[in-house]
Amino acid sequence: MKVLIITGNLAYPLIKNVVANANVEVIIHIADNTQVAAFLTPRIIIDEIKTHFANQLGEIDMILVPGLIKKGTREITKELGIPTFKGSTDGADLAMVLNLIDQIELSEDKPADKLIEEEKRKEALKFINDFENDEETIKNLLKKPNNIMIGNLPVGEDFPMRVLSEIANAPFLSKEALIHKCQYFVDSGADMIDIGMAAGEDFSDKVPELIDTLRPIVGDRPLSIDTLNAKEIEVAAKHGIDLVLSLDLGNNSKVLDVLKETNTPAVLLPTNFSEGFTPKTPEERVNAMNQLIEDTKGIDYVADLILDPVNSSSIVESIMACFEFHKTNKAPMFFGVGNVTELMDADSGGVNVLLAGIGMELGVSILFTPEESGKTRGSVYELSTASKMMFLAKHRQSIPKDLGINLVEFKDKHKRLDIIENETDGVPEVKQAKPMKFVRDKAGSFKISVDYGTTVKSSRIIATHFKKNKADLVIVGNTAKEIYEEIINKKLVTRMEHAAYLGSELQKAQIAMITGKEYVQDFDLFKNPDEFKI
Repeated sequence: MKVLIITGNLAYPLIKNVVANANVEVIIHIADNTQVAAFLTPRIIIDEIKTHFANQLGEIDMILVPGLIKKGTREITKELGIPTFKGSTDGADLAMVLNLIDQIELSEDKPADKLIEEEKRKEALKFINDFENDEETIKNLLKKPNNIMIGNLPVGEDFPMRVLSEIANAPFLSKEALIHKCQYFVDSGADMIDIGMAAGEDFSDKVPELIDTLRPIVGDRPLSIDTLNAKEIEVAAKHGIDLVLSLDLGNNSKVLDVLKETNTPAVLLPTNFSEGFTPKTPEERVNAMNQLIEDTKGIDYVADLILDPVNSSSIVESIMACFEFHKTNKAPMFFGVGNVTELMDADSGGVNVLLAGIGMELGVSILFTPEESGKTRGSVYELSTASKMMFLAKHRQSIPKDLGINLVEFKDKHKRLDIIENETDGVPEVKQAKPMKFVRDKAGSFKISVDYGTTVKSSRIIATHFKKNKADLVIVGNTAKEIYEEIINKKLVTRMEHAAYLGSELQKAQIAMITGKEYVQDFDLFKNPDEFKI
């Protein structure tokens, strides 16, 4: 196969280098008077090929154009009679595209590297979906002592780690808030939903209503209750709760009979909170856990060795306790990831995926988290994704990289290598001499805000138009482009600096909506650049 690659001056050295060992024959052509390949258009490319390859068209099997050109390639294919597709957005990825050229269906509209990513993602999700729906395999795995059923959900080391998300302080929430929080967790990918009760309080009279309210929302997902109150546990078990969090050395004898009668599994804690006992060392945790397992024979259980926050008791020793316990007991283990993320001033994404990886190596079965602070918003989604990553890595016996699923949200996996250099040589450079004087737009002004839904898709940007300090129109949309185009169509902006300002603020609002950052008009989303050291 002979492939013609069209590019510009700046990207040519990189492309020449990366395609040197491609498994197809490659011709690289630099378009005349073109520095930046992304500025090429189908018409320019057609003229270039007709001019330089008029006598060789019959020898070319395929044309690859820059992945960043704005238009599609149908016009080129139609006029030249040669299949023409978009290559990669980054010239550095062209070698990968060429080496997979017989295995992927290239697109006239989407860059090739994006297609490869989509295909890998589809394959990854299909593998997990096929596993989760293989009834015969699940039936056989459940015969092993290290796997149990919680409600309708198989849980254990042989299954993907299940994400249990907690609705904290559930008794204090209105019915609407309870439903909203639960739906948000379901939409975020939670496998199980937990009803978080209030420590030291007795809301056993509210437990049936809480369960009945949430059942229709969780669907076939298990529903658990987080309490050490024996009365609340008893009421919940009799009302069909799927899992109890938690039993310890102080309360187990009061509820063991009802859990056996209702066949309700429980999370076990190596503590005795009624007597103020909390183990510290790995040995103390494992010994206390083994004692509790002996005391609660007859019920299915999940062992929680208690993951400590960084620099509290010791996160290292709590991980060591899990490791030591798992050596002799392969029962499902519980990992309270929220103990770490909520008590650390860092974005949750990287912390969650790292803890999920550690959990996978330890044999953890349940990843538990609330989302009680701004910095941990999105943790359920992050852990759901991380669980899939670790399940794939485990089955492929690989590191959690290039799996088709990732949690790279705010940075890119690859640093672009075809960075534009020297294109400004000899071109005058100017800086702002002084700020522009503010002049009010006679067409009016806008107040911009973000309405955060349970997901990005259900969120929206709101632009309220004011004329003479009175609101007269509200424009809503999911993207900055939808809103600024409507503003232009309705002629609600007349000054260029006002248009530029609106574009900047609307884009900030869209970024905030996607990332979960708080948007406040006229304030920076991120730290002032002066605070960063590069």
